[in-house]
Amino acid sequence: MFFSINKTSIAVGVFGLPVQVYFISLFLVQRLGVAYHFQKEIEDILHIIHEHGVEDNKSHDLYTTAVRFRLLREHGFNVPSESFNKFKDEKGDFKGSLISDVRGLQELYEAANFGFHGEDILEEALAFTNSHLKLAQTRVPCPLSIQIANALNRPLRKSLPRLVARSYISIYEQYGSQDETLVKFASTTSAQGGDNIVLDFRWWKGLDVRTNFPFIRDRLVEGYLWVLGVYFEPHYTIARKFAAKVTAMSSIVDDIYDAYGTHEELDIFTKAIDRWDINCMDQLPNYMKLCYAELLNVYKEMEELMIEQGKLYRVEFVKEAVCISKWHHENHTPTLEEYMPTALKSSGYELLAVTSFVGMEDTITEETFVWASNNPKILRASTLVARLMNDIASHKFEQERGHVVSAVECYIKQYGASEEEACVELNKQVKNAWKDTNEAFLKPTAVPHQALNRILNLTRVIDLIYRDEDAYTHSGEAVKTSITSLLIDPIPI
Repeated sequence: MFFSINKTSIAVGVFGLPVQVYFISLFLVQRLGVAYHFQKEIEDILHIIHEHGVEDNKSHDLYTTAVRFRLLREHGFNVPSESFNKFKDEKGDFKGSLISDVRGLQELYEAANFGFHGEDILEEALAFTNSHLKLAQTRVPCPLSIQIANALNRPLRKSLPRLVARSYISIYEQYGSQDETLVKFASTTSAQGGDNIVLDFRWWKGLDVRTNFPFIRDRLVEGYLWVLGVYFEPHYTIARKFAAKVTAMSSIVDDIYDAYGTHEELDIFTKAIDRWDINCMDQLPNYMKLCYAELLNVYKEMEELMIEQGKLYRVEFVKEAVCISKWHHENHTPTLEEYMPTALKSSGYELLAVTSFVGMEDTITEETFVWASNNPKILRASTLVARLMNDIASHKFEQERGHVVSAVECYIKQYGASEEEACVELNKQVKNAWKDTNEAFLKPTAVPHQALNRILNLTRVIDLIYRDEDAYTHSGEAVKTSITSLLIDPIPI
């Protein structure tokens, strides 16, 4: 009852504001992680704001202009980046007077991360704001200094919404002028999301993973964080359950291929997975029999529920997305052009994306699955980010355990480059893939934004786990901190 009453009061108090100040309030609702409760109100008002166009934007200061630009771009409106030209001097540089507007600089930095290909002004804005925010961080008081540090560490476009909310609730309270109803509402929402963790532990314990698969990375909680990053909203409980199990099983299969199975065993295992038939188990060694049986059980569970809902086709698309790589069993280092198509297809991220749609609402139709199976731009971009960031972060460790081929080794051999040069070039490709992701949200979209957001969030998870290290394999600091924040130390209500 408390939840619904406060949602109504917030909608009246926040969304009853005049249009010209609405998007500043939306900034707050978004940062506190409750924007998904007001999707229709947000979309309606943003349509109005977009219709006001450039004329409505002329008198806005840097902060307001940047927030307006970011929110419209985020929701698929094609607002021009030229709106920032008014902040340049006669030489074409950003005005020196902007340096003192720290809040404005921070929002310009956030807005610049929504750039498209060829938008030089946003590239200039990134360089300008990055350097000056680093200096400002040391001279502004808390909590603004914390906000700047968070932004420089990971901009909003690459941040998981639930982690942003968890951090910003504490920051917002420090300002001393907060809306107590909104904060309590946000804190209640932030405390939700750990719905399946007990069930998953029981399921994992039932597999007796440490005994039956002692060679794998035992990362159930890290995998659950992965899925929670894809969708935290309470109405996606079933979707999280399926995605968490598929993620965990995919991790076991990945380690069987990369670290344990013989060539002969893997050849049989691959054929069995292609057939999805329990009769294939007889030919498998015992440890593979256990894995294969549980794979069939996970997908059977999905099938039974989807049959009840008349959506069996969803599971069929997921099965079709399963692909196994054989690069690492060949004594051959391919060129980057040879490596990437196979590496992208077999990375597993298309499987995770399609799996994430299975338990979602009815707006996700069969056409959405057909769209995903045709390798759309945003899915190609997400898969490329995942593959390259994973390769950059983990290639040394993977070499040690016999998984020789990665994009780093391919580039080094093909171009006679150093490891550092290879990583610089591959990171450029990652940066361009983020621009592809931004462009994929432009209206009209081929599929609902709910589907696009799942793929975007998968990419964000990759950035969290692999940007500075392979935090999945080695359970790194970024993952530990996030798990503690979301699942162990919730905000007091």
